[in-house]
Amino acid sequence: MLSLLFLVLLTQANLSMSEQLPQNIFILAGQSNMAGRGGVVNNTKNGITSWDGIVPVQCQPNPSILRLSASLTWVQAHEPLHADIDYNKTNGVGPGMSFANAILTKVPNFGSIGLVPCAMGGTSISEWAKGGFLYDQLVRRTQFALQRGGVIRAMLWYQGESDTQIREDADAYKGRLDRFFIHLRTDLGFPTLPIIQVALASGEGPYVEIVRNAQLGINLPNVQCVDAKGLPLEPDRVHLTTPAQVQLGQALTDAFLQSLPSPIHIANNSYRRFSNPMFHFLIGPLLRFVLLIVPFA
Repeated sequence: MLSLLFLVLLTQANLSMSEQLPQNIFILAGQSNMAGRGGVVNNTKNGITSWDGIVPVQCQPNPSILRLSASLTWVQAHEPLHADIDYNKTNGVGPGMSFANAILTKVPNFGSIGLVPCAMGGTSISEWAKGGFLYDQLVRRTQFALQRGGVIRAMLWYQGESDTQIREDADAYKGRLDRFFIHLRTDLGFPTLPIIQVALASGEGPYVEIVRNAQLGINLPNVQCVDAKGLPLEPDRVHLTTPAQVQLGQALTDAFLQSLPSPIHIANNSYRRFSNPMFHFLIGPLLRFVLLIVPFA
């Protein structure tokens, strides 16, 4: 009987664990402004960068927001989201937490959110091409996120600053970005994957407008563009400040929600393998029965 009791308790534990799996999965990819450099400052005396640790209320942790860690486990999300992904750089606040919190604020019954950080600072669009490390990691992490349920809702993409340095790269950007989106959708088996990209607010070279025009000119289906131009920048004139990242996250939320059917009907508990009522109806009485007879065994 004790072994039966243990089995019942283990079953309930497994049900509770299943409730921690996110239903709504979002990929975060690109370079440093997606990884997050909000609040990252450079010490002019020693050249060492550090994060100020300030997390706005819009970016605070929420039990309904998870992130896929570098070790492929779902954990509660918190800033900096990319600390174990873009690990060679100093990470700060990005748009991901602001985005996720804004969704849950505007659509309280949306359900649990799983963020899949994949961004890497200083990377060009060529480094995201099919067959490369960044591309393969993105596909692998996304596929893992889907193994135990959940649906990809969208990819948030913010990249291009590195492609503003050389004219040839800027001119080739649109074609490379098109191919990246098409290849990714094919390899994920999701030909209509919603993609929300960010048009550059800054760049590392003189060809920002060429890259921006390429981004704004993408005409693939289910690809939206949120323009970051004019958002406040850190002193390096490349990275968005923390308030700018909050604003960007909320703009990405608006773009995502506008693309969904209205009204939105997503049950808060629909991602659970078994509902709590089922536990109380079936497992609960069995547990009480076992506890009743164990003393007489």
